[in-house]
Amino acid sequence: MAIYDITRQSTGGHSFGERLAELVNRFLTWKDDRATRKALSMLSDHELDDIGLVRGDIDRLTRR
Repeated sequence: MAIYDITRQSTGGHSFGERLAELVNRFLTWKDDRATRKALSMLSDHELDDIGLVRGDIDRLTRR
């Protein structure tokens, strides 16, 4: 038999809705970063140079 303590506050005092919103925001940020990495990776070195980047900058730009 399991016993649940419903009087305890959630982690950090945040409500479920706030934690869910943060999780969704993290996912959307990751998704945007992934799309940016993919788009930049498909550019040639010359095209990257035109926008002031080198191939090594791609991961650094999308890492948070």
